[in-house]
Amino acid sequence: MRRPNPFGASGAGRYREAVLAPLDLRGADVATVVLPRPPSGSSDGDEPVEAVRSIIAEVRAGRDGALLELTERFDRVRLGSLTVPADELAAAQERIPPDVRAAIEVAASSVEAFHRTQLVPDHTDERNGFRIASRHLPVDRAGCYVPGGRAIYPSTVLMTAIPARVAGVPEVVLCVPPGPDGKVPDVTLAAAAVAGVDAVHPIGGAQAIAAMAYGTESIAPVDVIVGPGNVYVALAKQQVAGDVGVAAAFAGPSEIVVVADASVAPAFAAVDVIVQAEHGPGGLAWLLTEDEQVAKAVNAEIGRLVEAAPRRADIEATLDGGGYAVVVDDLAAAMTVANRIAPEHLQLMVEDPHALVPLVRHAGAVFCGPLAPASLGDYVAGPSHVLPTAGTARFSGALTVTDFQKPVHVVEVTQAGFEAAAPHVAALARAEGLDEHARSVTLRLDALRDAGR
Repeated sequence: MRRPNPFGASGAGRYREAVLAPLDLRGADVATVVLPRPPSGSSDGDEPVEAVRSIIAEVRAGRDGALLELTERFDRVRLGSLTVPADELAAAQERIPPDVRAAIEVAASSVEAFHRTQLVPDHTDERNGFRIASRHLPVDRAGCYVPGGRAIYPSTVLMTAIPARVAGVPEVVLCVPPGPDGKVPDVTLAAAAVAGVDAVHPIGGAQAIAAMAYGTESIAPVDVIVGPGNVYVALAKQQVAGDVGVAAAFAGPSEIVVVADASVAPAFAAVDVIVQAEHGPGGLAWLLTEDEQVAKAVNAEIGRLVEAAPRRADIEATLDGGGYAVVVDDLAAAMTVANRIAPEHLQLMVEDPHALVPLVRHAGAVFCGPLAPASLGDYVAGPSHVLPTAGTARFSGALTVTDFQKPVHVVEVTQAGFEAAAPHVAALARAEGLDEHARSVTLRLDALRDAGR
């Protein structure tokens, strides 16, 4: 897995057992130097975009029949039904191990408690004769996508469905790829039961996004689609945006940047670099440090851990395309590089992580110190682990309650307030060439004057 340093020979050969490719950026202008990125992301080429468009078109035209055919084509499973029987959700809770059920309930409680803090109460602004009431109304129906295939993600069920429920969404549905036996794993169904999901559909990939966006005989269309997935799922959400609500973040292959200094145990930094790589190829896993010896030690630990990892192939596939050990001049430079990457997960594993927090500009979630690995955020910390990837942390953040709500303003005005505001409305409307906008207030002003005579 050793690869040449794309920035020249300054760093080449320094890590003889390198798993992460070495990048020596000491002395470089880290604010402008070209940084490598993994090949997948929101700016992928035309081929995956066209494939996604074709799948969406098939689902819109063929509906249930297309979903069955696409599932057989991509998942190699022939489904008997596109909806999991409701009683299977409750039954699944009894079939899973007690410790897993307890963990699901603990995680669910944490996720719900955190997201309740995000609820914004209705409020009213009264001034100059106006009374403006602001309400936050939930959408009618939310669709949650949970990945499958390489792994099972009951945690993602909780991280998507529970915020929707807290937001007040009356109906929450879930799409998840079927297993090799055509069934949804019990642990996923159990999480759906705990989260209060109304319907589970064993459909994955871009076809699931299309089904939730446009509807089929078995799946009613939703108002909002949320959840992470591979590049095809993320691109599908981009394609249906506008016809259905989609969070701004590109929730694609997972990413992590670990900023480390000599205060951290190399094994801690190493395992955290490879944690997100476990999800499979297309992601990003970077180590940033000002200390060349730290880079060497962590890279050596990564090699040891990867060799023994059960998911070694997935980890190596990610690291081979998106794994780098980067040496910079100082921690300020490390933060400049981290902000330019805008990673999904940013870990500050340094002696004083709080000193670096003010330097964070772009990251999906930040984890401070040696005892706060990103895996805490993946399961029990509370905030949703559905986070922006592919650089979209520059303009978006974690999935929140507000992704399932829309603000609605209710406007009332007194006669005095209207009479004071109307001339300004008329002046602005005429300046814009919108005469009927002006007339909507001048007619009322004339009527009020006539009534007062």
